[in-house]
Amino acid sequence: MVKPQSGNNNIVTTLPVGTAISQLPLRGRSFWGMFGIQKLDIYIIKKFLSTFFFAIMVLAIISCVIDYSEKVDNIVSKKAPLMTVVNYYKDFIPHITALLFPLFIFIATIFFTSKMAYKSEIIAILSSGISFGRFFRPYVIGAGFLCSVSLIANHWIIPVANKERIAFEDKYINDGNFIAVNDNMHLGISKDNYVFLQSYNYSNNSGTRFTSEKVSGTLLREKLMAESLNYDTVKKIWHLHNVMIRSNDSSKESIRRLPELEMHYPFTPADLNRTDAIKEALTTPELNKYIATEKLHGRENLNTYFIEKQRRTAQPFAGFILTVIGGCIACRKIRGGSGLHLALGIVISAIYIMFLQFSTTLSAKANLDPLISVWIPNFVFAIVAMVLYRRQTR
Repeated sequence: MVKPQSGNNNIVTTLPVGTAISQLPLRGRSFWGMFGIQKLDIYIIKKFLSTFFFAIMVLAIISCVIDYSEKVDNIVSKKAPLMTVVNYYKDFIPHITALLFPLFIFIATIFFTSKMAYKSEIIAILSSGISFGRFFRPYVIGAGFLCSVSLIANHWIIPVANKERIAFEDKYINDGNFIAVNDNMHLGISKDNYVFLQSYNYSNNSGTRFTSEKVSGTLLREKLMAESLNYDTVKKIWHLHNVMIRSNDSSKESIRRLPELEMHYPFTPADLNRTDAIKEALTTPELNKYIATEKLHGRENLNTYFIEKQRRTAQPFAGFILTVIGGCIACRKIRGGSGLHLALGIVISAIYIMFLQFSTTLSAKANLDPLISVWIPNFVFAIVAMVLYRRQTR
């Protein structure tokens, strides 16, 4: 069965025909071996992770250069300090990385797998008796690790970086000056108290035609109307001018008129100017609280916030699915080599991004369920991944 032969102090072992590499005994017990991870796994995982982080580094540098070239005029004109700019791009890199995570991981998988196929490494591995499922195990391990990191980062780390990034853009890039809001603003400040403002000027913290209504079921208990109001940023109170208060206790009505009145309302001017950008700067627990507050305020369409919440979980799973697709596509040695594999990978990535953008637009504009709109591209591409994997295992 096994014959040791001497020569040049080397021992040559002859194994029975049909013995697979995976069946060979290991020398000792390594740390990774305790977890069932062998040399083949480590070899492929190293290639996977090194290619992924190299792709991130290259695309992050390119993105920073393009972003800086677009914003350099504002940065110079507003004299942004050098360290502030450096900190901005420190926060910008996680943002762009999280945004393009599925593309990064997919291109990395296509690239290093096609190189292995071009060098006939995959043919040699499979010819040694290792099944495709066993060969694909390090892909699952590597993708699982990266997707877990992305999942944690999307929910807790990236929003913190986005908060500082958005603050920099508001101060140095955007105009930063609010203009009078002429359209009507409705806000629910409690379950039975609602306020209305015809217009508000953020430059001097003043508004016109303010109304506050307190209701009990279908009965209007109190209606307060003021010609104008100002917000005191120091005392955190509202100053109302030319006030009329109409009270109703179901048996009689009373009207009071006051030249001025100070009120502590549980909202600030910032609550009147909520932009969609705020959703990117909130961790998931903060986003949940914000959604609950906006529901209380009577905001009707919150689908963009639900989409953001679902996206943070769906995106890492998309990276895992695209890893399976990329590995199955690029493992075959074909004429055209890595270039054809990369071209095919970019096309598939573009289709996925277009599909996701279409479904999320339907959710934001046509009230499609955010859960369905965000996860349906993953569901469709998961079916594609399963079909490709089953074809490779046959």
